[in-house]
Amino acid sequence: MRNLLITIRYDGSSFHGWQIQHNALTVQEVFQKAVSEIIGSCPDIKGCSRTDSGVHANMFCISMKTEHTIPCERFVAALNSHLPDTVAVTDIREVPLDFHARYSTLGKTYIYKVHNSAVKDPFLRDRVLRYRRPIDEVLLNTAAQSFVGSHDFTSFCTLDKREKGDFVRTISEFNVWREGDMVYFSVTADGFLYNMVRIMVGTLLLINEGGAPADSIPAMFEAMDRSASGPTAPASGLYLDKVYYDITP
Repeated sequence: MRNLLITIRYDGSSFHGWQIQHNALTVQEVFQKAVSEIIGSCPDIKGCSRTDSGVHANMFCISMKTEHTIPCERFVAALNSHLPDTVAVTDIREVPLDFHARYSTLGKTYIYKVHNSAVKDPFLRDRVLRYRRPIDEVLLNTAAQSFVGSHDFTSFCTLDKREKGDFVRTISEFNVWREGDMVYFSVTADGFLYNMVRIMVGTLLLINEGGAPADSIPAMFEAMDRSASGPTAPASGLYLDKVYYDITP
């Protein structure tokens, strides 16, 4: 038995997220189909995260146990020949049998991209948030530091059946910067709750618009109430950027 760590990246604009759904195309569905076409069946696979509809990934990790002997280099090429152009396999390696793409994760980095311009760019459609108002990235970078550390993120997640129990997460880094008309929000944490990054970005954009004071984030934490924070930013600007393990993919 072999345990394979498979690293992919994908444009999520044409998918309803990672996880298999009824009557909706997902990344997992096309990936499993490609595996089945190559080795004759698809073993049980584990994804590192549950990305939602329209969310993208610069790095997404999958673990898969198989008795098939196909070499990793050949498997990369074979999968890429069977996957749609919106999904690419970047690496495959053998890992210990107890490795799990989700439960072995040490942390993740997400990036949110905002096209801050009065003029639209048709080549960025469905891949960024277009935001016309001027963004003070220095102000937002300062405000974002209130997210760093261990906090109860009840006010910054969407509560549903997927979220139970402990809402404490530890953010190690949150940076906001500009490159031309693009403004980037990058956040690294030991874990994320449902819509957590999109709500944090939406809250920072609310601060940018003057809808909340720049120093209001600590009070939002204390409220432990979703209505205390800002709106949920659209999915189109969100990218899973890096996944961290003891074994570096």
